[in-house]
Amino acid sequence: MDTPACAPAHHRLPDDLQGLVTGTLFVALGVLMYQHAGLLTGGTAGLAFLVHYATGLDFGPVYFAVNLPFCLLAWRRMGRRFTLKTLASAALLAALVQLLPAGLGFGYLSAPVAALLGGLLMGAGMLMLFRHQSSLGGFNVVALMLQERRGWRAGYVQLGLDAAILLAAVTVTDGPRLLWSVVGATALNLALSFNHRPGRYQAA
Repeated sequence: MDTPACAPAHHRLPDDLQGLVTGTLFVALGVLMYQHAGLLTGGTAGLAFLVHYATGLDFGPVYFAVNLPFCLLAWRRMGRRFTLKTLASAALLAALVQLLPAGLGFGYLSAPVAALLGGLLMGAGMLMLFRHQSSLGGFNVVALMLQERRGWRAGYVQLGLDAAILLAAVTVTDGPRLLWSVVGATALNLALSFNHRPGRYQAA
């Protein structure tokens, strides 16, 4: 495990609120880019995309429902504070994805740009959440647990789990979109693995 560069700072409530809202907003923008381009990502967001594309159900409610079992796991393994922050972040993301299209639209957005920019936006947003002891539930919880307990980098763990979701995407998308989805997932997880290491940025 990497040696912490410095002792973790304590985050006050206003610090946590701005971090959770800003991080979740970044992720929501990435999700909307993916929706517009018909792409998928990994984790529970990927599961929600699979259901969304296959059934036409709204992404937001499906995403929140898929995350509930993982929040139970987080409660048992990561503690009440982390779980409540994660549940709030997941609920906010579900709401933002539903509400933002009323004031935001894309006239033209190519799949390559959506994959890279959307993936990096989601990665940056998740970093903000991680640094405020939160996540977006789902595989984020599993990745963070393994990082805290075994020293495995969260980004690499997430990348492996995401690969399984993207393999299932062959049932709901075509080859080019699947390829760009893989590129986007790789960009997201490399951003996490390079910037979020065990022992760093863990504020109480």
